[in-house]
Amino acid sequence: MARKSVAVLDTDAAACCPSVLSEPLDAAHAEHLARGFAALADPARLRLLSLIAGQPEGEVCACELVEPLGKSQPTVSHHLKVLFEAGLVDRERRGPWVWYRVVPARVDDLSEALRSNR
Repeated sequence: MARKSVAVLDTDAAACCPSVLSEPLDAAHAEHLARGFAALADPARLRLLSLIAGQPEGEVCACELVEPLGKSQPTVSHHLKVLFEAGLVDRERRGPWVWYRVVPARVDDLSEALRSNR
């Protein structure tokens, strides 16, 4: 059975957000990406992001992240703050609790930066 070839069109995302592997970054874009990568360079924060992303409801209360991470509540709060400041998670206060969810566009931005466009 013969296969038909399908032309792949360049997307706007590839045009506006080139891979760091395909051409040099300007200083502002490099700084933006570096903040995200720096936040993920810590194993606890990387685990937190995966715990949040893996929630069936798409969000989780900060109080539910202490036990699975195996860290104290203040340490978990600090790491969540770093992820929030890097734009990787968003948060919403509901009474005394803070709920977190991943910001897919920001994670996609970091992922796209590592893909080769060659």
